[in-house]
Amino acid sequence: MKQKTVMFLATLVATCLFSSSCSQPSTGTTPAVTGSQPSQPVSEVAVTRVVAKKLATSVRLPAELMPYEVVDIYPKVTGFVKWIKVDRGSRVKKGELIAQLDAPELAARRAEADSKYQSAESQLLAAQAKLSADEATYQRMSAAAKVPGVVAGNDLDIAQKTAQADQADVAAHRKNVKAAQDALHAVAQLEAYLDITAPFDGQVTARYVHPGALVGPAGGPGASTPIVCIQTLTRLRLVVPVPEYEAAGVPEGTEVSFSVPAFPGRTFRAPIARISHAVDVKTRTMPVELDVRDPHAQLDPGAFCDVEWPVRRDYPTLFVPASAVASDLARTFVIRVKDHRTEWVDVKTGATAGKLIEVFGELREGDEVALQGTDQLSPGTEISPRMVSQQ
Repeated sequence: MKQKTVMFLATLVATCLFSSSCSQPSTGTTPAVTGSQPSQPVSEVAVTRVVAKKLATSVRLPAELMPYEVVDIYPKVTGFVKWIKVDRGSRVKKGELIAQLDAPELAARRAEADSKYQSAESQLLAAQAKLSADEATYQRMSAAAKVPGVVAGNDLDIAQKTAQADQADVAAHRKNVKAAQDALHAVAQLEAYLDITAPFDGQVTARYVHPGALVGPAGGPGASTPIVCIQTLTRLRLVVPVPEYEAAGVPEGTEVSFSVPAFPGRTFRAPIARISHAVDVKTRTMPVELDVRDPHAQLDPGAFCDVEWPVRRDYPTLFVPASAVASDLARTFVIRVKDHRTEWVDVKTGATAGKLIEVFGELREGDEVALQGTDQLSPGTEISPRMVSQQ
């Protein structure tokens, strides 16, 4: 019995030792871990420097040619169009007769005014004749009164007052004559308005009426319809809506080049003549006018043009390559490299000058920024910068 117990215990111990040896890992397959994990390799990133310079570039802006002068011709008096000799496309000279109106009632008014003028002159002549007679009577009585008892003093006073009254009457009649004469001239001037002349050298761009049409001044019959539209040919306004951030630094008189679709390959030039100095709140642009001289009338008003608008800064601003500016849904930034680590710097962009773009933010001249901006290069990343010069 003892012998069986000893054998059982020996077998149990052997089994436990075997199980323990099987549960331990093999030293040949599991490496020993000593110290920290190995670090990631440092990536090389191309960088460039922030530069400061005065902006001097140009941008292409749309513009529209407009006539320097344009007017719809309305008559100053009401009348019927008797004849009109111009039509669309006709060229006219300043003061040239282009149409004539017919207003029979003006002839009647002139006859009436002339009659009143003649009557006023006749009354003036009668008053002057009476004044001459009464003054002569007074002078004779005054001479006779020097002899005592010949002329009563009361008669002499009456003659004197009569002459003075005649003088006042003559003055009043002179005013009546002047008023009648002015009325006659006014009617004559109205008759002169029946002749419609061109206000300046130009071209008729539209004709609105034909012979027999009733036309008139504002507030009268026919006032809603002008006779013709005339605009200048050899002088134009080129209106350029300049964005507000590109409007500063360009003075009046600066020569600007532009092109028109009707003359492909040709470049025209004109000086800046008028700057509004007021930004349109709806479009955030400032209207600027170029004075275009076109002696051969080649350019057509209403045509759209491409203007090479100069952009200038009289003070230095910061520039980086356009590829250095990155943006995501929330921000626009450049990646500045400092002590071999990256940091994002928010910026606002301005004008472009070749391959460079103007930036505004917490940057300084000489700062190193990543040549290729990307949101995949997170802030705080350790890198190995490689300087690239800007060409």
